[in-house]
Amino acid sequence: MADVIKLVKGDEKPVIVLTLTDDVAGGALDLSAGTTVVTVKFRAMGSTTLLSTISTTKLDSGTTGKVQFDFSGGVLDVDAGAYEGEIVVSYGSDVHTVYDTLRFRLRDNF
Repeated sequence: MADVIKLVKGDEKPVIVLTLTDDVAGGALDLSAGTTVVTVKFRAMGSTTLLSTISTTKLDSGTTGKVQFDFSGGVLDVDAGAYEGEIVVSYGSDVHTVYDTLRFRLRDNF
């Protein structure tokens, strides 16, 4: 996940699509269980302060490991700069945090 997702302050889109895979098994994570929830924690790079927890929507009923999210609800109403996202998969009471983080670069709008 080395690419930087470029965004503009105050926007609510784009829609980001993630495909979560199991590197050991070599396939997509099955997210289809009704108790499985995927969220993205959003914070400024280098900070420990959580700014938002973004909900995702499962695509293809979750069987392909694909989820999508956007930045509605004022997530991007923050200062321009570098941000990061941590992907968390909750399987009911079991939690899996993806090791690699998403990287975002936010610029001011005109």
